[in-house]
Amino acid sequence: MSTSDRVDKHDEKYLVRAIRADEWPAVKALRLEALQDPVAHLAFLETYEEAVERPDSFWRERAAGAAEGSTEVRQFIAEAPDGTWVGSVTLLMEEAGTTDWAGFPIQRRQGHLVGVYVRPEHRGCGLTEVLFDEALRWAWEIGAERVRLIVHEENGRAQRFYRRVGFLPTGRTVPLASAPDANELEYVLERP
Repeated sequence: MSTSDRVDKHDEKYLVRAIRADEWPAVKALRLEALQDPVAHLAFLETYEEAVERPDSFWRERAAGAAEGSTEVRQFIAEAPDGTWVGSVTLLMEEAGTTDWAGFPIQRRQGHLVGVYVRPEHRGCGLTEVLFDEALRWAWEIGAERVRLIVHEENGRAQRFYRRVGFLPTGRTVPLASAPDANELEYVLERP
């Protein structure tokens, strides 16, 4: 287990840790829930309808590839005292000399935060910050020079949070294939 960072909310303690490969059913359930959030169309590049059709083998592979011990992808979850998963973030490592999912060249070894989600009833108590802290700790530990994320230009709530935790816009925009008149914005945090 990578960490035992905890957040208190009304005397509840939340554990933030990397997922385990055998937890794929919980990975699937939390992702499907996230894709039903009212702003999911601004936050995720897939729809609930696409994700719910994926076979269990997809979810098994996804969890195994992002579980503790992985050096390329790591998914972190916030777990409530009763064991319920209430939030998640995933960090993808991108290597210099490669190309990212949008076709842009990667200049430096960097992390890419994706899949940020906290259940609405658990928002506002610092869970997202602790999830980010754990993902960033891992990124710095394995040699990332910076960490970036991509946010929809209309997702003001997320943009305000990212700025508050130190991410700054680079000015790079990423056009959305699904909505040619919309863009996503790149934010970065340099290694301290």
